[in-house]
Amino acid sequence: MTSVYLDHNATAPIRPEALAAVTAALAAGGNPSSVHAAGRAARARVEHARSQVATLIGAPASTVVFTSGGTEANALAIDSAVAGGCQRLLISAIEHDAVLETAKASGAAVELLPVTADGRLDLAVLAARLATWDAADGQPFVALMLANNETGVIQPVAEAAVLVREAGGWLHVDAVQAAGRIAIDSRALGADTLAISSHKLGGPGGAGALTFGPRAKLVRRLHGGGQERGRRAGTENVAGLAGFGAAAEAALRDLEAAAAQAEWRDAAEAALVAAGAVALGGQAPRLPNTLCIAAPGFPAELQVMTLDLAGIMVSAGSACSSGKVKASHVLLAMGQDQLAGAAIRVSGGWSTGAQDWKHMVEAWITAYDRHAARRRAPAA
Repeated sequence: MTSVYLDHNATAPIRPEALAAVTAALAAGGNPSSVHAAGRAARARVEHARSQVATLIGAPASTVVFTSGGTEANALAIDSAVAGGCQRLLISAIEHDAVLETAKASGAAVELLPVTADGRLDLAVLAARLATWDAADGQPFVALMLANNETGVIQPVAEAAVLVREAGGWLHVDAVQAAGRIAIDSRALGADTLAISSHKLGGPGGAGALTFGPRAKLVRRLHGGGQERGRRAGTENVAGLAGFGAAAEAALRDLEAAAAQAEWRDAAEAALVAAGAVALGGQAPRLPNTLCIAAPGFPAELQVMTLDLAGIMVSAGSACSSGKVKASHVLLAMGQDQLAGAAIRVSGGWSTGAQDWKHMVEAWITAYDRHAARRRAPAA
């Protein structure tokens, strides 16, 4: 049986360059805070990785703070904003739970910003809300992801940034899914803070980063030593960061190849729609590697399990809910109530070929036809 991995948006297989960097760093050892030769070599690995990650997202290396992953990077931005006086947070309704749940737990008031039917932030609503901002709520804070993890829909971040800047606000961008799949210039986007994660790029898990602009004031969430220029205490994960940096460099090199995924994705989408599926988010700009489809009456968990038995690995929405399959809040926000529990996400990446998408299409159509036939069969 052919095994096909089409769940890169959950975790990308580790790239050879990243594996080599991790292995070398583990073999070398050393604490980056030590002043002897081994420590200086470890520090050099960390700073080289910082430069590689900064280059990927168009940020000065001095503004890159390493974290344990995208979740911590998002939390660092949100907690810093609240500590700085932001008492009301405007969060797009399609944000990842790492942003939504952190905002809810922050102690600040949370307002959800709606999206249009195609899954993009409603800029008119954002503009109207900022125009009526109450100064008593402190600086406006807006969280808007660069690309949605379930639909792949790319958000109007630069346009939102103009509105937020005019209101004197702070724009946080979760770019975890976008990094390595489309070109990113955090400064051109107008992001005050921007988060990314290693394992989405083909690096090891347990590493992430937050870049911050001159208008953002970060606060420490982890206390102790003076690591990360005093912004995050704790001995650095040298091997993880070395792999992160190598993956970032490889992802930047391979952006053209990443864009080629769109042709394979579009062909798969056309075949699946012809067979009875509904494509979600296809009317908006999307990441080239991501396809979200649904089939009325064909539950998402059944699709995932059936495809898995056929050797095809995909997800039902976000893969960060402890294995649980539930109706997608992203699709609910898009007004797709009838399809929210019947949608799956197919996502390719650096290790994916055209044939992988074709295998998935064949397996899905076979599964769908069988399911439809069972539903049509009269009860005994």
